[in-house]
Amino acid sequence: MPRTAPARLPGLDGLRAVAVLLVVVYHLFPALPAGFLGVDVFFVISGFLITTLLMREHEEHGRIRLLEFWRRRARRLLPAIGVVVLVSASLAWTIGGDVLVGLGSQLAGAATFAYNWVAVAAGSSYFGGLDSSAPELLRNLWSLAVEEQFYLLWPLLLPVVLRLRRGRVIIAVALAAASALAAVLIVGADPTRVYYGTDTHAFGLLLGVALAFLRPAARERGVPAALGGLAIAAIIALAFVTPGRGAETFPGLLLAASVLTVAAIAAAVRPGSWLGRVLDVAPLRWVGERSFGIYLWHWPLVVLLTVATTRTSPDVAVPLEVAAVTLVLTLLAAEVSYRFVEQPVRRLGFRTSVRAIGRA
Repeated sequence: MPRTAPARLPGLDGLRAVAVLLVVVYHLFPALPAGFLGVDVFFVISGFLITTLLMREHEEHGRIRLLEFWRRRARRLLPAIGVVVLVSASLAWTIGGDVLVGLGSQLAGAATFAYNWVAVAAGSSYFGGLDSSAPELLRNLWSLAVEEQFYLLWPLLLPVVLRLRRGRVIIAVALAAASALAAVLIVGADPTRVYYGTDTHAFGLLLGVALAFLRPAARERGVPAALGGLAIAAIIALAFVTPGRGAETFPGLLLAASVLTVAAIAAAVRPGSWLGRVLDVAPLRWVGERSFGIYLWHWPLVVLLTVATTRTSPDVAVPLEVAAVTLVLTLLAAEVSYRFVEQPVRRLGFRTSVRAIGRA
């Protein structure tokens, strides 16, 4: 049977690079007041890619092999997350002090793929955290928890949707709209609940799903590359916007970035697209391939270095020299993780990789 997609889709690594650079600059340097919307770029890519892969498997095998899918996700995510959590928590114990505040609940959230909900229940604030006594070491795991919950639930629901010959795109867009509407109705003075909530921040994932449903029928037409390039430029421009705390940002700004990401993906993966080739240039592809590790490492490192040198949280301020050292260490840690942890486990599996380490 025909494949839904090739083994590798052009341009996605470059878009991942754009997304992670926005987030890292937002956290380390005071240059992008809305750089956090890079997470929404990740969400759209994830919804699109996972649905595309699952649809391809359904076409090839007549079903979605759930255990195999979850095994592949575990190989992809758990080794890198486990190393980051272990190393970060160990360094935190060495530094001591306020960086240990709430670490137990953070570790519980990381272990259960529910960090976002654990943080909401604990009253953590993503945007109002000027309390230097409570630097949150593993805060960036909230978005991975949202994706992991999606990876758990969506493969169970997709076979039902695939039974429908029509209306798949409409269903995905309607669910995305419902998620955005829920954010509008719930958002308050502190938008953390809306930002962290799987229910109120699923619109990006669902718009990615809609694109995956739409793409097989529109593969040749697609979105013009020039329009996709403008969409990427607009995403970067939005990162310079000073965000508010109401519905104009949560979900307004994030929804706009998500829609633009849909256009960028559709243009990049179109057969023969020059945008896909541009996004696949070596530097962007290098960053994109390591974007998972870069995202994982940058926040714990900046927390640990800031607390160790200033005894305050990076929510207060990150000294320029600390930001620069954090960036260098992040890239080094991401490269080590990619080369010696992530890739071996993806190729060989957990047991074989552990045996190989034992023989080294």
